[in-house]
Amino acid sequence: METKDVIVKLRNQNNMTQEELAEKVFVTRQAVSRWETGETTPNIEALKQLSALFNVSINTLLGSEKKLICQCCGMELDDSIMSREKDGSINQDYCQWCYTDGKFTYSNIEDLITFCEEHLSSENWSKESVREYMTSLLPTLKHWKE
Repeated sequence: METKDVIVKLRNQNNMTQEELAEKVFVTRQAVSRWETGETTPNIEALKQLSALFNVSINTLLGSEKKLICQCCGMELDDSIMSREKDGSINQDYCQWCYTDGKFTYSNIEDLITFCEEHLSSENWSKESVREYMTSLLPTLKHWKE
């Protein structure tokens, strides 16, 4: 879905006119109209305001096909499980279980691997397989590289 379609959909879902949306994100009604026709795309500040207003990620607003993954545990992210900062804004890098209110749940990689080993193993995926997978994946993620 393109940005223009996403904005129209979210505006309509929230029963807003172009004028009402414009007031909430501090732009003109004409700017909203140009976004919705695809003539222009919101700038980064407008995207941040739209993200907060509609409670969706900027990735969603941009209609990105790219899937985001938690940069701590590797879980695929969607808007419903993205973490939040202390001010309530969405953090698109982490899931709500790894990072919330500005704090990380896991301070060392071994604790996370052990947790995943216990909770992801099944008759189709042994604890050893989970451990092997997580041991190779986690060091490639942003949180563990820092």
